[in-house]
Amino acid sequence: MEVHSHTHTARKKWTHYLWEFLMLFLAVFCGFLAEYKLEHVIEHQREKEYANALYEELLADSVSFYNKLNARLEKEKDCDYLWAYIKDSSLTDLPKAFYPAYTTVFYLINSYSFEPKDGVLSQLKSSGSLRYFKSPALQKLFGDMSVCINNVRYRNEQEYQFFANPIKPFMLKHYDFKWPDELRKRDQNAYYLDLIREYRKGDTVIKANILNLSSFDRGEAANMIMFYKTMMSSSRSLQMSDYIKTNSKLLNELRKNYNLSETTSLEK
Repeated sequence: MEVHSHTHTARKKWTHYLWEFLMLFLAVFCGFLAEYKLEHVIEHQREKEYANALYEELLADSVSFYNKLNARLEKEKDCDYLWAYIKDSSLTDLPKAFYPAYTTVFYLINSYSFEPKDGVLSQLKSSGSLRYFKSPALQKLFGDMSVCINNVRYRNEQEYQFFANPIKPFMLKHYDFKWPDELRKRDQNAYYLDLIREYRKGDTVIKANILNLSSFDRGEAANMIMFYKTMMSSSRSLQMSDYIKTNSKLLNELRKNYNLSETTSLEK
C-alpha cells in the first residue's frame, strides 16, 4: 500500500493580493511623480536660461538703439544745415562745416541704420521653446516685438532703396571722394563718425569741392535732402519709437517674472 505525501500550501487571503497591488501601484505612482517633478524642474531651469539670454539680447539692443538714435538726430541737424546752405550760399567757396555735413547726410548710410537683433527670439520660436513662458503678458509682448522688428527692418530697406536711387547717382556725380579718403588717413582703424567728430573740433581743414558744379541743381539737391530728412524723422518717430517702447516693456516684464536685476553683466 503506497502512501502519497501531499504538500498543501495555504491559500493567501485576498487582502494580501490587494496590498501587493497597492504597493506596486504606489511604487509606479511615486516614480511617475518623481519623473514629473524632475521634468518640471528642468523646464523651469530652461525657462530661466532662455529668459536671461533674451533679456541680455534685448538690453544690448536697447543700448545700441540709443547710440543710433543720437547719431540720427545729429544727422537730421546736418540735413537742416545742408538744406539751408545749398539753397542760397556759395557753392564754390565751401566752409569747413560743409563737407562733414555733406558726408554724413549722403555718404554714410549704414552708420545710421539700427538693425535689431532677434537671434534668441527666433531660436525660441523655431524650436517651440516659447511654450516654456507661461505668462500671457510675455506671450503678447513676444508677438509685438516680432512685428516691431519686422517694421524696423522694412523701414531700413526703404531708406536703403532711397540711398541706392537717387542719392547714389547724385553722389557719384557731385561728391568729392578724396575728402573721406584724406580723413581716413588720420586713423585707418577709426569709424568715420568718430573721425568727423574729431575733425569738426579741430583746426585742420581738408579742401574739397562740389564736382560737376555746372550741372548741380540747387532746388533738386535741397528737395532730396529734405525728403530724406523727413523719411529718417518718420522712421525715428514711428517704427523705431514703437520698437524701443516694446523693448522696454519686455525687459520690465522679464525682470518682474524672473527676478532679473537691472544691473547685468552688460551694464557692469
